[in-house]
Amino acid sequence: MSAAFDCQTCGACCAYFRVSFYWGEADDAPGGTVPVGLTQKLDHYQRCMAGTSTRAPRCVALSGEIGQQVGCTIYPLRSSTCHALQSGDAQCLRAREKHGLPTA
Repeated sequence: MSAAFDCQTCGACCAYFRVSFYWGEADDAPGGTVPVGLTQKLDHYQRCMAGTSTRAPRCVALSGEIGQQVGCTIYPLRSSTCHALQSGDAQCLRAREKHGLPTA
C-alpha cells in the first residue's frame, strides 16, 4: 500500500469499477447504511452504486473532478466494497492508469 496516493484528490476507483455489494448493506434492510436511492438492483442478492454499472462508470456519490479534488458524499455510509479499497493497491493503480494519473 502507498500513502503517496491521496483518495481525496484522486477518485479514479469511483469512476472505473462497478461498486457492487450485498443487498443487505442498503438502508432498506435492517442495519444497512448505503442509501438505497443511490443504488440499483443487480440480482436478488446484489446491488451496485448507481452510475457504476455503465460503459463509462462513475459513482453517483462521487463529487468533484477526478485527479483534482474529490469526495464521497456518503463516505460514512459507504459499502464494504468501498471500505476494502486501499490506496496504492493493484485496483487503485489500474484505475489511476486508466485515468492517466501517476502510478508510481
